Amino acid sequence: MSTERRYDAIIIGSGAGGSIAAKELTERGLEVLLLEAGPGITDELFEPPKPKPPRQLGMDLDLRAKAFLHGQYKQARRSFFSETSNRFLVNDWENPYTTPRDAPYLWMRSRLLGGRLNAYGRVLQRMSDVDFKAASRDGHGMDWPVTYADMEPWYDRVEEFMGVYGNPDPEVTHPPAGKYVGPAMLTDVELQFRDKVAERWPERKVIAWRYAAPNLGRIPKGVAAGLATGRLTVRCDAVVERITVDPRTGLADGAVFIDRLDKSEHRVFGDIVVLAASTIESIRLLVNSACDQHPNGLANSNGLLGRYFMDQTISLAFCAVPQFPGYSKADTLPEADPFYPPTGGILIPRYENIGPELEEGFLRGISFQGAGGRFPVPEGVPTSFGLGGVGEMLPMYENYVTTSKRRKDKWGIPSAHIRIKLGENDRILVEHQLKHLREMLEYAGYQINFIGSVLGLDSKKVWPDYNPLQRAIFKVGINMALTMGASIHECGGARMGDDPRTSVVNGVNQSWDIPNLFIPDGASFTSNSNVGPALTIMALAARSSAFIAEQHAQGNLSKPTEQVTY
Repeated sequence: MSTERRYDAIIIGSGAGGSIAAKELTERGLEVLLLEAGPGITDELFEPPKPKPPRQLGMDLDLRAKAFLHGQYKQARRSFFSETSNRFLVNDWENPYTTPRDAPYLWMRSRLLGGRLNAYGRVLQRMSDVDFKAASRDGHGMDWPVTYADMEPWYDRVEEFMGVYGNPDPEVTHPPAGKYVGPAMLTDVELQFRDKVAERWPERKVIAWRYAAPNLGRIPKGVAAGLATGRLTVRCDAVVERITVDPRTGLADGAVFIDRLDKSEHRVFGDIVVLAASTIESIRLLVNSACDQHPNGLANSNGLLGRYFMDQTISLAFCAVPQFPGYSKADTLPEADPFYPPTGGILIPRYENIGPELEEGFLRGISFQGAGGRFPVPEGVPTSFGLGGVGEMLPMYENYVTTSKRRKDKWGIPSAHIRIKLGENDRILVEHQLKHLREMLEYAGYQINFIGSVLGLDSKKVWPDYNPLQRAIFKVGINMALTMGASIHECGGARMGDDPRTSVVNGVNQSWDIPNLFIPDGASFTSNSNVGPALTIMALAARSSAFIAEQHAQGNLSKPTEQVTY
């Protein structure tokens, strides 16, 4: 690739943050180069699988074994295994990572134009001041340098662009309702479950998913919008080795990448670097970009890079619903996608620690997400109902991401090293989830096939219709699947703040150390939530991009902005 042209901005990563940044920066007049480590989108990737007769939900051992043999020995362990989404996930032999022996972590990764946008559930929920100002309420950690009022217009902008379906849900204050293009539907099974929960626990509001319409264009919507401006250049198969810093100015001036296919090295230049490679990859790249001026990695003068890494505590239950045999085939308003199954389901938003009075015994809270009657099953077989719990994991200094001293990827770049363990409050929330899962499912009258979590199965009685060998295999597999990382909602490690002594970036995702370096992805989260991070990543990227465009036009990106109201 030519090294002569200098771009206004270089974006690293094309997923939730990178794709929206590409749209926003180019629409505001900047010439942008987007670097993606994986291949581009092809029609073959989205060839629908051959129709197969419905099978009873279970372990999919044959499909997992096939993925394992093709190099996906980590990716094949995920709980919601799908033969189609496997196409979008990495080869683990080529992309290794390390963890301590006593702290396993399951890192679900995608290297492809759009990243995990090709495989995520499309659920898009807002965070609120319950999240952004949680530390002020309970005294743990620190507040975000933004409020919901700061984020609301950017949530609006992203939802309208993505085409999100949802309902007003006036009885729910957290997460806040959004700008929806149409209502979201529930199946008969889900409606029955909603009514049973309301009958016994009126504070637990069962509502419909808030989710994006399918992307029938396949190219990430933000990337497609950027390309339409004529100001976006996309370079796929570009495995970024390091971000470069000009020794004269101390500013980021571009990146060095390795061609994924022929391993040739390339150098590109830009006035601004936007790092949105996903939480762990972004931290890994900052550490691997250490240089004479930044010997401990970029944006790490205070030693906090990689620290306060977080995930969400996950639990999962699957049931049979004898009252509803077969497949409900719920109507959904978005145009059907021939490749992906229909989207939709139920949410039970957090119902504790959202008012002025705090609960006794634990901080933050839990929520649930699931679906019933949406999984094809054989004729006459009771429909399936799945429900998963999510707890907010507290930020802890002891949980971190750095690079491995011994492992490198296929391109010779040091791999990530991930260390994350549950704290006492995290364990309480997992146990809380398990208790609430079982009581709701039993009250609804469902046949519980299993309930498990990162702590293991809550009962040895699993899958009553399985034989002893099947049960034994399942017990081993589920404990491998529901380890840390299974929520696929990792965040933190380059957290936002209003003080350069205690944070890595400021309120517009601008590095304190290198003011023309921005990190608008999950790594910038100050605390986690129990809603998915995707919509907030997109909103942060849009907000940060507007700031970048304004400041670049004024030539103001040579020093960090300490007080940001934007």
